[in-house]
Amino acid sequence: MSLTVGSVAPDFEQKNQDGELVKLSDFRGQKVVLYFYPKDSTPGCTAQACNLNDNLDALKAKGYVVLGVSVDSPKSHKKFIEKYGLGFTLISDEDHSVVEAYGVWVEKSMYGRSYMGTARTTFIIDENGVIQDIISKVDTKNHTSQVITE
Repeated sequence: MSLTVGSVAPDFEQKNQDGELVKLSDFRGQKVVLYFYPKDSTPGCTAQACNLNDNLDALKAKGYVVLGVSVDSPKSHKKFIEKYGLGFTLISDEDHSVVEAYGVWVEKSMYGRSYMGTARTTFIIDENGVIQDIISKVDTKNHTSQVITE
């Protein structure tokens, strides 16, 4: 299934950094920045998380809730949040069900070796759970400006 602008965002239920279950549907009535990233504490992922965190007040002022998703464990997410002082929730998708539902679990290659991994992608979801924008060419250092386009 390929998601497009106008598609209903697939609901999910996964653990956050504290081991608590989080459902996307819990955020109905709010706009959601659902961003998928490859791995905690790597340079690009750290730059992206810190850019969103540095601009969290501006995102909240526009009505956005930020949720990050990777296949890392809740324990890894907790360390990442504590190390960089992140003020938003990170979702652990260890069974890959969310990355697969959103079509971001893809074949990648590095140094001639192929492997499966998360394509860095952000979905902007409206208050009714409908995808308003899909950002596939993420500028990790300036990601907030890609989200807030007005």
